[in-house]
Amino acid sequence: MRIDIITVLPEILSGPFSHSIVKRARDKGLVEIVVHNLRDFSTDKHRRVDDYAFSKGAGMVMTIQPIEAAISYLKSQRDYDEIIFTTPDGIQFNQQEANNLSLKKNLIILCGHYKGIDHRIRENFITMEISIGDYVLTGGELAAAVITDSIVRLIPGAISDETSALSDSFQDNLLSPPVYTRPAEYNGMKVPDILLSGNDKLIDDWKHQQSIERTRLLRPDLYEKYLKDQ
Repeated sequence: MRIDIITVLPEILSGPFSHSIVKRARDKGLVEIVVHNLRDFSTDKHRRVDDYAFSKGAGMVMTIQPIEAAISYLKSQRDYDEIIFTTPDGIQFNQQEANNLSLKKNLIILCGHYKGIDHRIRENFITMEISIGDYVLTGGELAAAVITDSIVRLIPGAISDETSALSDSFQDNLLSPPVYTRPAEYNGMKVPDILLSGNDKLIDDWKHQQSIERTRLLRPDLYEKYLKDQ
């Protein structure tokens, strides 16, 4: 898989992709992540990528020229399955979307900034718009990092125990069950006896019931989705 990220602040993305699972996946050659500075595509002598909107109101707008140039350049190199724009009014990102995107080969993520981008880009180039939550960030870089991380960890081989990702929260619209580790007792606090029984079937049944109950109590919205899928 290859993920190209277009941003006006590439420095923000140097850290998230240089550690942990994403770094290991890159080192293994499972994913190629390339961050592009949007200013490199600007024809403005000062490398500007923003301008005033054609209307009253505070804030600047990302201009069409450098974005079109960046996307066109990348598309001339390879085919892309999706061109994603990070924006508060996009679809809500969830585990199912992460699963779907992890099956793609090439992705572009355009990081929003300022008051947004010239709408002609959204009308003519963007194929998918994503929000990671109902709040506003300074820019789309952190959203791009979240999306990328959630996708990469699902690529086969990125996690040493590939079954681990299948038991994550939000798979099948359920939260994960509670987890415990040694010691079995600490200051009078005990691990549930079922987890010490050695009976895999009973343990699996217990975990599933715990997932259902936790989802019902903590995320009734997800619980409703789970019930509809049954």
